[in-house]
Amino acid sequence: MKKIEAIIRKSKFSTVKDALHEVGVNFFSYWDVTGLGNEQEGHVYRGISYSTSDIQRRYISIVVNDNFEKITINTIIEAASTGEVGDGKIFVSDIIDAYRIRTGEKGGETLN
Repeated sequence: MKKIEAIIRKSKFSTVKDALHEVGVNFFSYWDVTGLGNEQEGHVYRGISYSTSDIQRRYISIVVNDNFEKITINTIIEAASTGEVGDGKIFVSDIIDAYRIRTGEKGGETLN
């Protein structure tokens, strides 16, 4: 099993969500997050300086069986890409095991 974590533009979340549902990824968690980018500029509005390096993004966490790793990653990339700086990142890590609390099932079957 793999855990796929993606940080994407908030404006692309609906597109990514719909694309994931189309390929059969129907369960995932998400959070609104704020991160820091490489840009160090600030903007002044009415005499107050605002940092533009704080970036509002959406963080998506998905656990899939190994055979769904590539299709999930490719779907996120295709749906979230604008071709501009700041499209986001995807991180992949191994999941050792999973348990379904209700039944006590163990392993990849818990993801179905």
